Amino acid sequence: MQAWIGLGANLQQPLQQLKDAIQRLTLLAESEVLATSSFYRTPPWGDIHQHDFINAVVLISTRLQPLDLLHHLQAIETDMGRVRKGRRWGPRLIDIDILMYEQQQINSDELTVPHPHMHERAFVLLPLAELDSEIEIPGKGSVETCLTCVELDGIERLDDGSVA
Repeated sequence: MQAWIGLGANLQQPLQQLKDAIQRLTLLAESEVLATSSFYRTPPWGDIHQHDFINAVVLISTRLQPLDLLHHLQAIETDMGRVRKGRRWGPRLIDIDILMYEQQQINSDELTVPHPHMHERAFVLLPLAELDSEIEIPGKGSVETCLTCVELDGIERLDDGSVA
């Protein structure tokens, strides 16, 4: 099965946090990293009074079921030092989300796939489009179509991996 994973951070060297998270994804049980987008500097969403984020999307192949994958990703976040408290949409040491799991639609107390707001967020859509602009977000349309409906101002692709 293929899963699309969103990554974001804006604390303690966010670029390095994403690189570390991607390295940990390469070690994920029963899974293989197939592709990684470029890194993008993006303005904060929701709570705008914080540092810019660095975001990326990773495509993996996995035999893990969606909830098992979620638990593994949460374990990576915890191992990296993420504490789940504080303000919603606030600063993050690392945030790792399942954006899509194949074309499945899952709506449980623990997991909603596709990610419920991914079609509204340029910081998800741009790196996802870099990997596959024609992929369909179940119930929302193609990534390419969704990109025409979001604001792209302030987003910068980091070609050389720097954050200067």
